[in-house]
Amino acid sequence: MALRIIAWGTGAVGREALAAILDSRTGLELVGVKVHSADKDGVDAGTILGRAPVGVLASADAERVLAVEADCVVYTPRLTSVDEVCAILASGKNVVTTAFLFHPNRIRLRDRDRVLAACLRGGTSVHGSGLNPGNISGVLPLALSGMSRTVDEIKLQERADWSAYDSTAITFENMRFGQPVGEISVTASDFLAFNSSIFTEQVWLLADALHAGIDEVTASVDAVAAKRDHEIFDRVLLAGTTAGQRWNWVGRREGRPLVEIETLWTVGNEYPGHWPKPQHGWTLTIEGDPSMRAHFMSLASFKRDASMLEHVNAANVATAMQVVNAIPAVCAAAPGFATGATLPLVHSLIGFGNA
Repeated sequence: MALRIIAWGTGAVGREALAAILDSRTGLELVGVKVHSADKDGVDAGTILGRAPVGVLASADAERVLAVEADCVVYTPRLTSVDEVCAILASGKNVVTTAFLFHPNRIRLRDRDRVLAACLRGGTSVHGSGLNPGNISGVLPLALSGMSRTVDEIKLQERADWSAYDSTAITFENMRFGQPVGEISVTASDFLAFNSSIFTEQVWLLADALHAGIDEVTASVDAVAAKRDHEIFDRVLLAGTTAGQRWNWVGRREGRPLVEIETLWTVGNEYPGHWPKPQHGWTLTIEGDPSMRAHFMSLASFKRDASMLEHVNAANVATAMQVVNAIPAVCAAAPGFATGATLPLVHSLIGFGNA
């Protein structure tokens, strides 16, 4: 029997999740869609994807969507709400999300208790994952640690230029590229503080799972200015404004760094000379016995010619599929928090498609 799914959000990642849910081979059945813009309200889910209608109409009314009987909600809004997630969980629907709650045991105590109470009330589970934070910074290090006798340090580096990412509202408004360098900090805006918090959660996830016994996780950012103007889709990033952000989240025990996530993000391809120079993509280094290094890239294809838009969107697909593929395991999990450290191995529901 197919699991009944609600797609909560139809942005770049949400659309890819919606497309996967509509694929009958996944064993999932779409029963509802929550949208946030008036122009999608009442629109058929298939139409939102540029396909033939499928008979499920999207709604901007959260209460109306919440009343739909379902097994799981794929929660992918740009702006998260603990209140919303608690309401969904308490209604008897499991939640998988790419937006937050990667390690709920390490979120604000009041929120953690509310989410857990909602899980217990609804008999449901919540799972947060994606790429980074998510699989690359959580599941992959834990999987590789299975080949380790001991682990001394873990470091994940992400190097990416956002110039080809067409969600300029996120790049310029949320992440504040193009703003004065002096206005970029961990607490400069609600979004930057939130973004920092989910990476902090991920450091705690690895540290807790691998018994690091860390005392703290610190967050810092080094912002650098553009040397010239850059036209980025419908925006202009002016010389002298922020074109690079190097973030570091470090888990320490008695001052010694044990777990670190570093993101090296630029807009305009001006890469600062004083920054580390890993390959583009994600580089994971585990220092221990033995020491290991893995490099990860997500592209549309390594064999056929693909457009830059396809390559950029491949990360959206990977982010969405990590939680869509986890749906059966999350629905089967005991009520409460289901993380990348506690769920069984998540793999493709379709694979080669040769069922």
